[in-house]
Amino acid sequence: MTNQKNKALGALAAGFVLLIALAAIWNVSPPSEPLLNAQKVDPSMVPLVTGDEPIQELFVHAGCPVCHQIPGIAGANGQVGPPLWLGKTGVMRLADPQYRGQAKTVRDYIVESIVSPGTYVVPGFPADTMPVWYGRKLSATALDKIVSHLGQATERQPSGIR
Repeated sequence: MTNQKNKALGALAAGFVLLIALAAIWNVSPPSEPLLNAQKVDPSMVPLVTGDEPIQELFVHAGCPVCHQIPGIAGANGQVGPPLWLGKTGVMRLADPQYRGQAKTVRDYIVESIVSPGTYVVPGFPADTMPVWYGRKLSATALDKIVSHLGQATERQPSGIR
């Protein structure tokens, strides 16, 4: 009989250990939703540029020279979009009767053109060509540097910008 009692006690102990293990598994909660989201990297949220780059690299990495002529940026001889000498043409664009945007200054017009490129399309250039995601892919510092450069840009390299 002692042998049966030992087997019964052993089975009871094993069952008890199993119950404790199951209870522990059930009590382990999965990571919270914010933690799961923080571990994922959304490529659409990774900026093209940070704004810490020199101005030449900033424009090149952002892809602007492919479509635009940009004074002071080597290789920026694009023909798809309008020339970006907005220090010369910005005021005229704001005064264009076809302009329907919200900007009141050349600086605001440049920001608007990058963030919402369909708001005003320069006559003679194709609509829906500039990517609408640029505003989301530039850091605030990069956008500020680009806007400052373009706001001074004329057909010659703007002074004070490197």
